[in-house]
Amino acid sequence: MNKADSYRQVLKTLADWEPFLLQESGLPGPRGNLELAQVVADEGRRELFEHFLEFTPEVAPVNSPQEFLAFCGVVGLGRFLAEGDDSILKVLRPYASDPRWRTREGVAMALQRLGKTNMGSLLEAMEGWSTGNWYEKRAAAATLAEPVLLKNKTDAVRALHILDGISVSMEGSAEARNVGFKVLQQGMSYCWSVVVAAAPAEGKKLMEKWLTCDDHILRKVMQENLKKNRLVRMDPDWVEKWRKV
Repeated sequence: MNKADSYRQVLKTLADWEPFLLQESGLPGPRGNLELAQVVADEGRRELFEHFLEFTPEVAPVNSPQEFLAFCGVVGLGRFLAEGDDSILKVLRPYASDPRWRTREGVAMALQRLGKTNMGSLLEAMEGWSTGNWYEKRAAAATLAEPVLLKNKTDAVRALHILDGISVSMEGSAEARNVGFKVLQQGMSYCWSVVVAAAPAEGKKLMEKWLTCDDHILRKVMQENLKKNRLVRMDPDWVEKWRKV
């Protein structure tokens, strides 16, 4: 029996999940209990997830066990989104800008559940988010930068164009010191490598455009992506060439 199965069995015996989730949250600490969160998302009721969303940053600050409940609430709603309830997108979107980084990660995990059942719908939604604020752009990029979702070449190319559009919005921005912009910059420093590895021919051309652009922030973003092993495995000679350039 793996850890997820063990959690599943325990939850089935409990009338109130909250004390167990707080105890097993892994917080405070460097890593929340992602395995448990996914089991909760699989097994929980919508009413429970909506209750967990009441754990706002004021009552459940960063790295507190209570933040794990908010995280589970966000991830859990992704199940209903994947089952066809498009209204969940509007519920999730504000959490992409949550001050707690784990909660923002939960949004990406929730959206990825949609991608596993309907990638077309996810891409359409992320095209919309990619024109939002910096945090929403980051959510779109992080959601799509998941290898499991990029098995289809057409989907991967579409994801590349979403990243390219986000990069266009960053170019020459006067808000480079904005916290949200910096969060996006950090995310884009790995997201590109994931999507390019799924569509190398198209992805390398787009990366080369940004590697030679005048914007030093975007050049730095691309340089960070060149450090990722997935790109080295994809085309070591190309990576070495552009590292030197």
